[in-house]
Amino acid sequence: MSASIHARLKLTRADFTLDVDLHLPGRGISALFGHSGSGKTSCLRCLAGLERATDAYIEINGDIWEDSRNGLFIAPHKRPVGYVFQEASLFPHLSVRGNLEFGWRRITPTERKITQAQACQLLGISHLLERRPATLSGGEAQRVGIARALLSSPRLLLMDEPLAALDNARKREILPYLERLHDELDIPLVYVSHAQDEVARLADHLVLLEQGQAIASGPIGQTLARLDLPLAQGEDAGVVLEGVVIGHDPHYGLFDLRLPGGEGPLLRIAHPALQMGSALRLKVQARDVSLALSAEGASSILNRLPVRVRECRPADNPAHVLVSLDARGSPLLARITRYSADQLGVQPGQLLWAQIKSVALLG
Repeated sequence: MSASIHARLKLTRADFTLDVDLHLPGRGISALFGHSGSGKTSCLRCLAGLERATDAYIEINGDIWEDSRNGLFIAPHKRPVGYVFQEASLFPHLSVRGNLEFGWRRITPTERKITQAQACQLLGISHLLERRPATLSGGEAQRVGIARALLSSPRLLLMDEPLAALDNARKREILPYLERLHDELDIPLVYVSHAQDEVARLADHLVLLEQGQAIASGPIGQTLARLDLPLAQGEDAGVVLEGVVIGHDPHYGLFDLRLPGGEGPLLRIAHPALQMGSALRLKVQARDVSLALSAEGASSILNRLPVRVRECRPADNPAHVLVSLDARGSPLLARITRYSADQLGVQPGQLLWAQIKSVALLG
Protein backbone atom coordinates (compact mmCIF):
# COMPACT_ATOMS: atom_id res chain seq x y z
CA MET A 1 0.00 0.00 0.00
CA SER A 2 1.39 3.42 -0.95
CA ALA A 3 1.90 6.03 1.76
CA SER A 4 -1.09 8.34 2.11
CA ILE A 5 -3.01 10.60 4.45
CA HIS A 6 -6.81 10.45 4.55
CA ALA A 7 -8.67 13.06 6.57
CA ARG A 8 -12.46 13.30 6.49
CA LEU A 9 -13.46 16.16 8.76
CA LYS A 10 -16.77 17.82 9.51
CA LEU A 11 -16.81 20.50 12.18
CA THR A 12 -19.78 22.80 12.78
CA ARG A 13 -19.69 26.07 14.66
CA ALA A 14 -22.28 28.84 14.97
CA ASP A 15 -20.91 30.79 11.99
CA PHE A 16 -18.67 28.29 10.19
CA THR A 17 -18.73 24.72 8.89
CA LEU A 18 -15.64 22.75 7.90
CA ASP A 19 -16.53 19.86 5.61
CA VAL A 20 -13.59 18.28 3.77
CA ASP A 21 -12.49 14.83 2.61
CA LEU A 22 -8.76 15.10 1.94
CA HIS A 23 -6.52 12.49 0.31
CA LEU A 24 -2.91 13.66 0.57
CA PRO A 25 0.44 12.04 -0.25
CA GLY A 26 2.07 10.27 2.69
CA ARG A 27 5.41 11.87 1.81
CA GLY A 28 6.54 15.38 0.96
CA ILE A 29 4.78 18.67 1.71
CA SER A 30 1.04 19.18 1.31
CA ALA A 31 -0.06 22.83 1.57
CA LEU A 32 -3.45 24.02 2.77
CA PHE A 33 -3.96 27.36 1.05
CA GLY A 34 -6.73 29.89 1.34
CA HIS A 35 -7.87 33.21 2.77
CA SER A 36 -8.24 33.84 6.49
CA GLY A 37 -11.28 31.97 7.77
CA SER A 38 -11.22 29.33 5.02
CA GLY A 39 -10.61 26.48 7.49
CA LYS A 40 -6.86 25.90 7.19
CA THR A 41 -5.99 26.04 10.89
CA SER A 42 -9.15 24.10 11.82
CA CYS A 43 -7.93 21.25 9.60
CA LEU A 44 -4.54 21.28 11.28
CA ARG A 45 -6.02 21.33 14.79
CA CYS A 46 -8.28 18.39 13.91
CA LEU A 47 -5.29 16.40 12.60
CA ALA A 48 -3.47 17.07 15.86
CA GLY A 49 -6.53 16.15 17.93
CA LEU A 50 -6.65 19.65 19.45
CA GLU A 51 -10.11 20.11 17.96
CA ARG A 52 -12.58 17.27 17.83
CA ALA A 53 -14.68 17.19 14.68
CA THR A 54 -18.28 16.01 14.93
CA ASP A 55 -17.60 13.55 12.10
CA ALA A 56 -13.99 12.53 11.56
CA TYR A 57 -11.81 9.86 10.04
CA ILE A 58 -8.03 10.34 10.13
CA GLU A 59 -5.62 7.74 8.78
CA ILE A 60 -1.89 8.46 8.54
CA ASN A 61 0.10 6.01 6.43
CA GLY A 62 -1.98 3.03 7.55
CA ASP A 63 -2.56 4.02 11.20
CA ILE A 64 -6.05 5.21 12.16
CA TRP A 65 -5.93 8.07 14.67
CA GLU A 66 -9.62 8.92 14.67
CA ASP A 67 -12.85 7.30 13.52
CA SER A 68 -15.86 8.98 15.08
CA ARG A 69 -18.34 6.51 13.59
CA ASN A 70 -16.61 3.69 15.48
CA GLY A 71 -15.87 5.63 18.64
CA LEU A 72 -12.10 5.86 18.10
CA PHE A 73 -10.23 8.99 19.22
CA ILE A 74 -6.52 9.04 20.02
CA ALA A 75 -5.82 11.87 22.44
CA PRO A 76 -3.57 14.72 21.25
CA HIS A 77 -0.69 13.84 23.58
CA LYS A 78 -0.66 10.29 22.21
CA ARG A 79 -0.54 11.28 18.55
CA PRO A 80 2.99 11.24 17.07
CA VAL A 81 2.61 14.80 15.75
CA GLY A 82 5.04 17.71 15.64
CA TYR A 83 3.23 21.07 15.62
CA VAL A 84 4.88 24.36 14.66
CA PHE A 85 2.84 27.51 15.27
CA GLN A 86 3.18 31.07 13.92
CA GLU A 87 5.15 31.97 17.03
CA ALA A 88 7.95 29.67 18.16
CA SER A 89 6.54 29.58 21.74
CA LEU A 90 9.87 28.55 23.27
CA PHE A 91 10.22 28.15 27.02
CA PRO A 92 11.86 31.45 28.06
CA HIS A 93 13.52 30.03 31.19
CA LEU A 94 15.35 27.33 29.22
CA SER A 95 18.30 27.62 26.87
CA VAL A 96 17.99 26.50 23.26
CA ARG A 97 19.52 23.19 24.34
CA GLY A 98 16.95 22.88 27.12
CA ASN A 99 14.09 23.59 24.71
CA LEU A 100 15.33 20.91 22.34
CA GLU A 101 15.75 18.35 25.11
CA PHE A 102 12.17 18.94 26.27
CA GLY A 103 10.77 17.27 23.14
CA TRP A 104 13.57 14.74 22.83
CA ARG A 105 13.24 13.38 26.39
CA ARG A 106 9.54 12.63 25.87
CA ILE A 107 10.45 9.90 23.37
CA THR A 108 11.83 6.55 24.46
CA PRO A 109 15.32 5.85 23.02
CA THR A 110 14.02 3.03 20.78
CA GLU A 111 11.49 5.37 19.13
CA ARG A 112 13.84 8.28 18.45
CA LYS A 113 14.22 8.83 14.72
CA ILE A 114 16.47 11.88 14.74
CA THR A 115 19.33 12.91 17.02
CA GLN A 116 19.83 16.33 18.54
CA ALA A 117 22.96 16.76 16.42
CA GLN A 118 21.02 15.94 13.24
CA ALA A 119 18.23 18.38 14.09
CA CYS A 120 20.74 21.13 14.88
CA GLN A 121 22.65 20.53 11.65
CA LEU A 122 19.46 20.39 9.58
CA LEU A 123 18.17 23.72 10.96
CA GLY A 124 21.58 25.41 11.33
CA ILE A 125 21.26 26.12 15.06
CA SER A 126 24.31 24.36 16.57
CA HIS A 127 25.87 27.73 17.47
CA LEU A 128 22.75 28.80 19.38
CA LEU A 129 22.54 25.98 21.94
CA GLU A 130 23.57 28.02 25.00
CA ARG A 131 21.47 31.07 24.12
CA ARG A 132 18.16 32.00 25.76
CA PRO A 133 15.07 32.56 23.55
CA ALA A 134 14.98 36.28 24.38
CA THR A 135 18.32 36.73 22.59
CA LEU A 136 17.23 35.04 19.35
CA SER A 137 15.94 36.68 16.19
CA GLY A 138 12.49 35.69 14.96
CA GLY A 139 13.98 33.43 12.30
CA GLU A 140 16.36 31.78 14.76
CA ALA A 141 13.57 31.18 17.27
CA GLN A 142 11.35 29.60 14.61
CA ARG A 143 14.17 27.29 13.50
CA VAL A 144 14.61 26.19 17.11
CA GLY A 145 10.86 25.58 17.33
CA ILE A 146 10.97 23.40 14.22
CA ALA A 147 13.96 21.45 15.57
CA ARG A 148 12.11 20.89 18.85
CA ALA A 149 9.10 19.53 16.92
CA LEU A 150 11.36 17.19 14.93
CA LEU A 151 12.97 15.82 18.09
CA SER A 152 9.60 14.47 19.18
CA SER A 153 10.09 11.97 16.29
CA PRO A 154 6.72 12.74 14.71
CA ARG A 155 5.04 10.63 12.05
CA LEU A 156 3.33 13.82 10.85
CA LEU A 157 4.66 17.38 10.98
CA LEU A 158 2.14 20.23 11.03
CA MET A 159 3.09 23.86 10.38
CA ASP A 160 0.58 26.70 10.84
CA GLU A 161 1.87 29.71 8.88
CA PRO A 162 5.35 29.43 10.41
CA LEU A 163 6.63 32.44 8.45
CA ALA A 164 3.67 34.77 8.96
CA ALA A 165 5.21 36.61 11.93
CA LEU A 166 8.55 37.17 10.17
CA ASP A 167 9.68 40.06 7.99
CA ASN A 168 10.82 39.40 4.42
CA ALA A 169 14.49 39.14 5.38
CA ARG A 170 13.77 36.50 8.04
CA LYS A 171 11.50 34.61 5.63
CA ARG A 172 14.32 34.43 3.08
CA GLU A 173 16.58 33.19 5.87
CA ILE A 174 14.33 30.32 6.95
CA LEU A 175 12.92 29.10 3.61
CA PRO A 176 16.09 27.18 2.63
CA TYR A 177 15.86 25.25 5.91
CA LEU A 178 12.26 24.31 5.17
CA GLU A 179 13.39 23.10 1.75
CA ARG A 180 16.00 20.93 3.47
CA LEU A 181 13.26 19.34 5.59
CA HIS A 182 11.53 18.40 2.36
CA ASP A 183 14.67 17.00 0.75
CA GLU A 184 16.27 15.19 3.68
CA LEU A 185 13.45 13.92 5.93
CA ASP A 186 10.94 11.18 5.24
CA ILE A 187 8.23 12.80 7.37
CA PRO A 188 4.99 14.01 5.72
CA LEU A 189 4.37 17.69 6.35
CA VAL A 190 1.06 19.56 6.19
CA TYR A 191 1.80 23.26 5.75
CA VAL A 192 -0.73 26.07 6.18
CA SER A 193 -0.19 29.37 4.37
CA HIS A 194 -1.96 32.19 2.59
CA ALA A 195 1.22 33.23 0.70
CA GLN A 196 1.21 31.77 -2.81
CA ASP A 197 4.94 32.27 -3.46
CA GLU A 198 5.76 30.43 -0.23
CA VAL A 199 3.53 27.52 -1.18
CA ALA A 200 4.89 27.41 -4.73
CA ARG A 201 8.44 27.16 -3.41
CA LEU A 202 7.78 24.39 -0.87
CA ALA A 203 4.73 22.28 -1.63
CA ASP A 204 4.32 19.09 -3.66
CA HIS A 205 0.55 18.92 -3.24
CA LEU A 206 -1.88 21.83 -2.93
CA VAL A 207 -5.32 21.96 -1.31
CA LEU A 208 -7.29 25.14 -1.96
CA LEU A 209 -9.79 25.87 0.81
CA GLU A 210 -12.69 28.29 0.60
CA GLN A 211 -15.34 28.77 3.30
CA GLY A 212 -14.61 25.40 4.87
CA GLN A 213 -14.66 23.46 1.58
CA ALA A 214 -11.79 22.01 -0.45
CA ILE A 215 -12.48 23.42 -3.91
CA ALA A 216 -9.34 21.87 -5.42
CA SER A 217 -6.69 19.33 -4.45
CA GLY A 218 -3.83 18.00 -6.53
CA PRO A 219 -0.15 18.19 -7.47
CA ILE A 220 1.17 21.74 -7.14
CA GLY A 221 2.09 22.18 -10.81
CA GLN A 222 -1.28 21.07 -12.16
CA THR A 223 -3.33 22.95 -9.57
CA LEU A 224 -1.60 26.32 -9.97
CA ALA A 225 -2.08 26.09 -13.75
CA ARG A 226 -5.89 25.74 -13.58
CA LEU A 227 -7.70 28.79 -14.96
CA ASP A 228 -10.97 27.81 -13.25
CA LEU A 229 -9.51 28.49 -9.79
CA PRO A 230 -9.15 31.86 -8.01
CA LEU A 231 -5.36 31.29 -7.81
CA ALA A 232 -5.03 32.20 -11.49
CA GLN A 233 -6.67 35.59 -11.02
CA GLY A 234 -4.30 37.19 -8.53
CA GLU A 235 -1.18 39.23 -9.20
CA ASP A 236 0.92 36.32 -7.92
CA ALA A 237 -0.60 33.85 -10.38
CA GLY A 238 1.92 31.55 -11.97
CA VAL A 239 3.13 27.98 -12.23
CA VAL A 240 5.84 25.81 -10.73
CA LEU A 241 8.38 24.22 -13.06
CA GLU A 242 10.92 21.63 -11.98
CA GLY A 243 14.00 20.90 -14.01
CA VAL A 244 17.57 19.62 -13.92
CA VAL A 245 20.72 21.76 -14.27
CA ILE A 246 22.59 20.59 -17.39
CA GLY A 247 24.91 23.48 -18.22
CA HIS A 248 26.68 26.59 -16.93
CA ASP A 249 28.03 29.72 -18.58
CA PRO A 250 30.46 31.13 -15.95
CA HIS A 251 31.18 34.27 -17.97
CA TYR A 252 27.57 35.43 -17.84
CA GLY A 253 26.57 33.63 -14.65
CA LEU A 254 23.80 31.69 -16.38
CA PHE A 255 22.67 28.09 -15.88
CA ASP A 256 20.85 25.85 -18.35
CA LEU A 257 17.83 24.04 -16.93
CA ARG A 258 16.17 21.13 -18.75
CA LEU A 259 12.46 20.73 -18.06
CA PRO A 260 10.91 17.22 -17.78
CA GLY A 261 10.95 14.89 -20.76
CA GLY A 262 13.80 13.90 -23.04
CA GLU A 263 12.92 16.68 -25.44
CA GLY A 264 11.75 19.05 -22.72
CA PRO A 265 12.34 22.79 -23.22
CA LEU A 266 15.54 24.44 -22.05
CA LEU A 267 15.59 27.50 -19.80
CA ARG A 268 18.50 29.84 -19.09
CA ILE A 269 18.44 31.33 -15.61
CA ALA A 270 20.57 33.62 -13.46
CA HIS A 271 21.11 31.85 -10.15
CA PRO A 272 23.70 31.41 -7.39
CA ALA A 273 26.06 28.44 -7.79
CA LEU A 274 24.38 25.17 -8.72
CA GLN A 275 25.82 21.71 -9.26
CA MET A 276 25.40 19.91 -12.57
CA GLY A 277 22.56 17.40 -12.37
CA SER A 278 20.90 19.07 -9.39
CA ALA A 279 17.13 19.59 -9.39
CA LEU A 280 15.72 23.11 -9.25
CA ARG A 281 12.18 24.37 -8.81
CA LEU A 282 11.13 27.64 -10.45
CA LYS A 283 8.11 29.89 -9.99
CA VAL A 284 7.13 31.50 -13.30
CA GLN A 285 4.70 34.38 -12.86
CA ALA A 286 1.97 34.69 -15.47
CA ARG A 287 2.66 38.41 -15.78
CA ASP A 288 6.27 37.65 -16.80
CA VAL A 289 5.29 35.50 -19.81
CA SER A 290 4.70 37.15 -23.18
CA LEU A 291 3.57 35.46 -26.39
CA ALA A 292 4.74 35.70 -30.00
CA LEU A 293 3.87 34.09 -33.33
CA SER A 294 7.51 33.14 -34.02
CA ALA A 295 10.91 32.88 -32.36
CA GLU A 296 12.58 35.09 -34.92
CA GLY A 297 14.26 38.42 -34.21
CA ALA A 298 16.93 39.61 -31.80
CA SER A 299 15.74 40.22 -28.26
CA SER A 300 17.02 40.66 -24.71
CA ILE A 301 14.65 37.87 -23.65
CA LEU A 302 16.71 34.66 -23.51
CA ASN A 303 13.96 32.12 -22.98
CA ARG A 304 11.68 31.38 -25.91
CA LEU A 305 9.71 28.17 -25.60
CA PRO A 306 7.44 26.54 -28.19
CA VAL A 307 3.98 26.24 -26.63
CA ARG A 308 0.46 25.15 -27.53
CA VAL A 309 -2.55 27.09 -26.25
CA ARG A 310 -4.75 25.01 -23.96
CA GLU A 311 -7.32 27.57 -22.89
CA CYS A 312 -7.98 31.31 -22.79
CA ARG A 313 -10.19 33.05 -20.21
CA PRO A 314 -10.98 36.61 -19.07
CA ALA A 315 -8.90 37.89 -16.16
CA ASP A 316 -10.05 39.91 -13.16
CA ASN A 317 -8.97 43.05 -15.07
CA PRO A 318 -11.29 43.46 -18.11
CA ALA A 319 -8.33 44.61 -20.21
CA HIS A 320 -6.44 41.34 -19.55
CA VAL A 321 -6.85 37.67 -20.44
CA LEU A 322 -5.29 34.54 -18.98
CA VAL A 323 -3.82 31.96 -21.33
CA SER A 324 -3.04 28.39 -20.27
CA LEU A 325 -0.13 26.90 -22.25
CA ASP A 326 1.54 23.54 -22.72
CA ALA A 327 5.33 23.71 -23.15
CA ARG A 328 5.97 20.11 -24.27
CA GLY A 329 4.33 18.71 -21.16
CA SER A 330 5.16 21.53 -18.75
CA PRO A 331 2.34 23.96 -17.87
CA LEU A 332 2.66 27.72 -18.25
CA LEU A 333 0.33 30.65 -17.66
CA ALA A 334 0.47 33.97 -19.48
CA ARG A 335 -1.33 37.15 -18.50
CA ILE A 336 -1.58 39.41 -21.54
CA THR A 337 -3.83 42.23 -22.71
CA ARG A 338 -7.06 41.39 -24.49
CA TYR A 339 -5.78 43.57 -27.35
CA SER A 340 -2.64 41.40 -27.72
CA ALA A 341 -4.72 38.23 -27.61
CA ASP A 342 -6.86 39.53 -30.49
CA GLN A 343 -3.82 40.62 -32.51
CA LEU A 344 -2.27 37.16 -32.14
CA GLY A 345 -5.58 35.41 -32.72
CA VAL A 346 -5.08 33.33 -29.56
CA GLN A 347 -7.26 30.21 -29.52
CA PRO A 348 -7.06 26.65 -28.15
CA GLY A 349 -4.67 24.43 -30.09
CA GLN A 350 -2.68 27.32 -31.54
CA LEU A 351 1.13 27.04 -31.67
CA LEU A 352 2.95 30.07 -30.24
CA TRP A 353 6.25 31.03 -28.62
CA ALA A 354 6.34 31.93 -24.95
CA GLN A 355 8.98 34.46 -23.92
CA ILE A 356 10.29 34.62 -20.34
CA LYS A 357 12.97 36.95 -19.02
CA SER A 358 15.76 35.12 -17.21
CA VAL A 359 15.79 37.81 -14.51
CA ALA A 360 12.09 37.14 -13.83
CA LEU A 361 12.56 33.45 -12.98
CA LEU A 362 12.31 32.86 -9.23
CA GLY A 363 14.27 29.83 -8.03
